[in-house]
Amino acid sequence: MAISDIPEYAHLTDDDVAALAAELDQIRADIEASRGERDARYLRNTIRFQRTLELTGRALTFGARKRSLWWAGAATLGVAKIVENMELGHNVMHGQWDWMNDPEVHSTTWEWDNTGPSAHWKHTHNFIHHKYTNVLGMDDDVGYGLLRVTRDQRWKPFYLGNIFYNTLLALGFEYGVAAQHLELGKKRKTQEAKDEFRKDLRDVGLKIGRQAGKDYVVYPAIVGAATGSRRAARKAATANLMANVIRNVWTNAVIFCGHFPDGAEKFTKRDMEDESRGEWYLRQMLGSANFRSGPALAFMSGNLSYQIEHHIFPDLPSNRLAEISVRVQALCAKYDLPYTTGSFPLQYAKSWRTIAKLSLPNQYLTATVDDAPETASEQRFKDAPEARLVSTVDPVTGRRNGLKTAITGLRDRRRSRRSPARA
Repeated sequence: MAISDIPEYAHLTDDDVAALAAELDQIRADIEASRGERDARYLRNTIRFQRTLELTGRALTFGARKRSLWWAGAATLGVAKIVENMELGHNVMHGQWDWMNDPEVHSTTWEWDNTGPSAHWKHTHNFIHHKYTNVLGMDDDVGYGLLRVTRDQRWKPFYLGNIFYNTLLALGFEYGVAAQHLELGKKRKTQEAKDEFRKDLRDVGLKIGRQAGKDYVVYPAIVGAATGSRRAARKAATANLMANVIRNVWTNAVIFCGHFPDGAEKFTKRDMEDESRGEWYLRQMLGSANFRSGPALAFMSGNLSYQIEHHIFPDLPSNRLAEISVRVQALCAKYDLPYTTGSFPLQYAKSWRTIAKLSLPNQYLTATVDDAPETASEQRFKDAPEARLVSTVDPVTGRRNGLKTAITGLRDRRRSRRSPARA
């Protein structure tokens, strides 16, 4: 089952949790105090780069009748949309740049290149997802109302299509984002709720209309008029479609790498009762996953390769997450907490593996509901009397023994039990 007692699961005392919170608060204070011109310059350069990419991609589609230029235009425009959505839109709307007091890059004014209205996304993502991260029944990002990604979700025959659904979701991810706020399966009993739904549906329809009109009508019409060719207009439209698919698949991959690989834990509503700031920090750290990246991959992911750090500090500038990660990893080592990371292909493959195997009922799966790679709880340690449920400090080395050590111990004991059978 999902985790219902974070301090117990993390092998930390209340004093430990409070101390961890104080150290993370200090990281925040240090970054906020050091924000300045170099950060603002980074943002302005990113905006210039993204707009140059978009103009280049649009220009290349004028020659889209040639296959090479069709692909060049689609790829360039796709990258431009990725940068706009990931490193600009997502981060600006988180309020990461509000400290600049620039109305052009403020969370209240930015409207991104996506079919989901910014106002809707800020509610479902900034408020719901980041407040209730991975809490079952509270965070819609746990499966997006479509996929089974934890054994705590009761299996239904519908989930046999998990792989197919996620393939569709990846190809049209922007429409999944647009639909998420609408909560299409929710029953609305009051007239007020029905009126609000109609308003939200109208807003989504208008935004989809504007996006489709821009990509599939206006720009192709300009290409057709400039070249005097209907075929050129059609090719420009299909190049725009491919650019959107490129953006959608990439965005889906980055987000799934941060939330569904092995080690990204889930939590129960009970766990949020009287949750302290330190316990909130812990939930973000245990419920998120990173992937290793150099500067280019980090930039193309909107720096969400540092998903753990982003979830701890969602409103700190994305260009500072790499340096924050060094300090967060040091804290994980100090408190013996796991720091879940891996290569990008590995983390994405683990996400797909989880989606594939959870298309089946639990009785066809090998691990228990409390000790599976994608779902764990404090109960995972109950069958190992030697696994302490409180944090201890080695008197010889001064090293803390906690959650990471306990998980490693369980893994080693399983391997030792399997070895004689293999022999």
